[in-house]
Amino acid sequence: MIARMATNPLPQFPPGFLWGVSTSAHQIEGAAGERAPSVWDAFTAEPGHVKDGSTAAVACDHYHRYPEDVELLAELGVDAYRFSVSWPRVNSPGGLDFYDRLVDALCAAGVRPVPTLFHWDLPVELDWMDRDTAERFAAYAGTVAERLGDRVTKWITLNEPAEHTLLGHALGAHAPGGRLLFDALPVAHHQLLAHGLAVRALRAAGAGDIGIANSHGPTWAASSRAEDVAAADFYDLLLNRLFADPVLLGRYPEGIEALMPGDVEADLKVIGEPLDWYGINYYQPTRVGAPEGTEIAFGGLRLPAELPFTVHELEGYPVTDFGWPVVPEALTELLTGFRERYGDRLPPVVITENGCSYDGIDDQERITFLDGHVRALHRASEQGVDVRGYFVWSLLDNFEWAEGYARRFGLVHVDFDTLERTPKASYRWLRDALRTR
Repeated sequence: MIARMATNPLPQFPPGFLWGVSTSAHQIEGAAGERAPSVWDAFTAEPGHVKDGSTAAVACDHYHRYPEDVELLAELGVDAYRFSVSWPRVNSPGGLDFYDRLVDALCAAGVRPVPTLFHWDLPVELDWMDRDTAERFAAYAGTVAERLGDRVTKWITLNEPAEHTLLGHALGAHAPGGRLLFDALPVAHHQLLAHGLAVRALRAAGAGDIGIANSHGPTWAASSRAEDVAAADFYDLLLNRLFADPVLLGRYPEGIEALMPGDVEADLKVIGEPLDWYGINYYQPTRVGAPEGTEIAFGGLRLPAELPFTVHELEGYPVTDFGWPVVPEALTELLTGFRERYGDRLPPVVITENGCSYDGIDDQERITFLDGHVRALHRASEQGVDVRGYFVWSLLDNFEWAEGYARRFGLVHVDFDTLERTPKASYRWLRDALRTR
């Protein structure tokens, strides 16, 4: 199949700009029987939690097929590979040996390893409602750094604590399935504390170039009505500022600190440990209004109207197979807004995830999506945002959490019966674009 490649070259970023792709352990590794269980293993074992009834017990079997996947990375020509380390696997005999082999293979292929220490697969015996989990995470981070730090030179502490808090603990759509609503706020605080403690543990082990991967997107009010504007402001606080302000400013948004557990003032000194860079996962903006009726809509869920907002469809834009609107210009808006909000407290920015779900191997829609978002990122750079890298989500089609295997985000198609890998048109487009840098 000959792909209809985009003809215009990608814009040029400053020297040293990092091009990469991202994955996560639970979504691709498989080999679930060769590690301790996570909260996601327990969650998917219960009927009704995953739309197609699947689990990640095998997933892409990256655990056994990683040499093939490293070859795909080398052929793609990316500078870096962002993967996550499975905390339950590290807790298992010989678990770190796998990451030793993976990091060695990446280095041999000329691909920089960029591990994320937590991407939602918490060991099943732990709970983010407990403060002790933050301390345990720091110890685990130090263990990984001591083993891999001689070859790994760029680190990520947490991935998307906002989604893990909201979907996993407040709304029950993700593992561990809590439906605590605002009583889930300690989960947010303890993850942020874990991040700060991990930064200290990594530095104590000699590691540097440390960041976090927070998810962010612009929030647009459904109308100019005061109630819609207020709802949008609250949503923006909950999904954006709640997780950025403590990290970048060392404080919570006004009114939030009193809701958090423990000695919050002392914890914020840890949470606000200076970072070398700030990671942003961007997918879409969100249109938000006041709650309507007896139920609210959120991420495809119908929930009792106990949250003070409703998420509305964003009309007038193309959508992915996931139904997410495609709005590249919102990435520029997001980044310039961050620069204005945080000023010199905002370190260099790396887009740690950006991608889309489309079926098919001749995935022209994904090419259009990625091309548009790279150009939007470049416009932010031209407007003064210090952007240092861009990671595509994802290298492989994978287990997409509560969606199972129904959503395909990969540059590489995976046949989940045979596990055969087939590079898509978007893979070849990105490969050719990177060769002309």
